[in-house]
Amino acid sequence: MVGLETSDDAAVYKLNNNQALINTVDFFPPMVDDPYLFGQIAAANALSDIYAMGGKPLLALNLVCYPSCLPREILSEILRGGAEKVLEAEAIIAGGHTVEDDEPKYGLAVTGIVHPDKVTANSHAGAGDLLVLTKPLGTGIINTAVKGDLAGEDVINRATETMRILNKDAAEVMINTGARACTDITGFGLLGHTAEMAEASNVSVEIWAKEIPLLPGTMDLAAMGMIPAGAYNNRQYLQEKVNFKGQIKSELELALFDPQTSGGLLIAIPQDKADRLMQELAGAGVEGAAIIGRVLRQGNYLIDVML
Repeated sequence: MVGLETSDDAAVYKLNNNQALINTVDFFPPMVDDPYLFGQIAAANALSDIYAMGGKPLLALNLVCYPSCLPREILSEILRGGAEKVLEAEAIIAGGHTVEDDEPKYGLAVTGIVHPDKVTANSHAGAGDLLVLTKPLGTGIINTAVKGDLAGEDVINRATETMRILNKDAAEVMINTGARACTDITGFGLLGHTAEMAEASNVSVEIWAKEIPLLPGTMDLAAMGMIPAGAYNNRQYLQEKVNFKGQIKSELELALFDPQTSGGLLIAIPQDKADRLMQELAGAGVEGAAIIGRVLRQGNYLIDVML
């Protein structure tokens, strides 16, 4: 049902009229020093692809690269963090694979399930839909500042907490309120994943920059030059597809390209259902969600960004 053609978050394979399988995989090196938190963040990031497709995770397989020179206790903490996050998702760790490598890396291959009629593929957005983002941006900029020892403890703690939160509750609300399309915001940044949705759906998107939720410290750190290389790569790749209108600060512009780790869901929902979605997200404890734009008929650019 969903393959490579639309650059979606996961593959979907129809089994019968009531069941379809979702398959995804994601792993990466540490972005925090605490191995337990790293395990939690990496697992939440991998599980997010299942939620973005409107599904429920069932099974997960650990993917581990680990240097032989590091203590086994560190690996145990990484795996404990991942296992607890999978348990929180009401799924099962069913095994995995480990290889020796110079740098630690961890993540999951995840299988989920969804009703074939309820897949929230990124290709289902329609003109008139509003766009809702469920987590604030800024993790890439903040993680870059952490490497330079320039981020304060409060800023680090807030970013870490955001990254380890599952998109489970947001996805359940999305499904119950009749959302059309979804993608999660990870390495290609907000504008990269939005462009994929627009292209797959044959539409254009209008993003309202002033409505974008940002993690505390993001703008200050961006102004200091704490921009990851991935943000510049994303901007370069999208330069012919994104049009900026008005006087948007350069640090905010770069935050929109900022590669996220375990970011939120970007949900396309009919306008008459958007208020209910926002109310139920708040009721489910999804903090920081915001309506950030709308879907338009296909125009000259995939995305217009305005204040």
